[in-house]
Amino acid sequence: MTRLFLLPLCVMALGACQPLGEVGRAPAFSPPETTTEHAALYRMPLPERVDALRSTDQASLWSAGQRSLLGDRRASRQGDILTVVIEINDSAEISNNTTNGRSGSNSMAVPQFFGIPQLIDRNLPGGLAVGSGIETNSNSTFTGSGSVRRNEKLTLRVASTVVERLPNGVMRIEGQQEVRVNHELRQLLVTGFVRAEDISRLNEITYDKIAGARISYGGRGIISNVQQPRYGAQIADIVAPF
Repeated sequence: MTRLFLLPLCVMALGACQPLGEVGRAPAFSPPETTTEHAALYRMPLPERVDALRSTDQASLWSAGQRSLLGDRRASRQGDILTVVIEINDSAEISNNTTNGRSGSNSMAVPQFFGIPQLIDRNLPGGLAVGSGIETNSNSTFTGSGSVRRNEKLTLRVASTVVERLPNGVMRIEGQQEVRVNHELRQLLVTGFVRAEDISRLNEITYDKIAGARISYGGRGIISNVQQPRYGAQIADIVAPF
């Protein structure tokens, strides 16, 4: 029995080690070397096709290469960087009211049927009779109401990296940004899939053109810790049935 009580205490103690380790120190940045974005920047992509180069290919001033004067500088290959513009200004208001009512009444009686009910009544104890038959009454009422009101506004810009180019030309991008002010660290993460034709000439793309977009904006630090309930309160909310 002692082990059963010590096990939850050990788990709670291990969960509290991380905040205690940051007491008096600013939150540490996430190591960029462990991200997929870092690996894509250092891995050379394979060429889509290999053509034999001629001695005059690099001599023209009107070359259409990505690094030329008139070339397309939009992100198109693994390791290229583009800017994701996040401008969310959404509002929603939903109100529903539901009312449901139903009532019913049924009755059935067989007072006379060739004298058979009277013969049966003589043998029933306690004055019971089948002549009255069956009578039922039911009544149900339901009323429900609900409302949702949300207003969200977010304006951000973050540089993202093309970490993978799919066979159909769609590119998977990942971007992260961390800003530390005093002892508060703000984190912005963006992932998703984009098409090359949706990228503007300024090498930018808006969030509404990112398929499977995952946008996370939060932080960690002293202020964020104060805004969260303590571990005991969170466990009590999960375990308590009422």
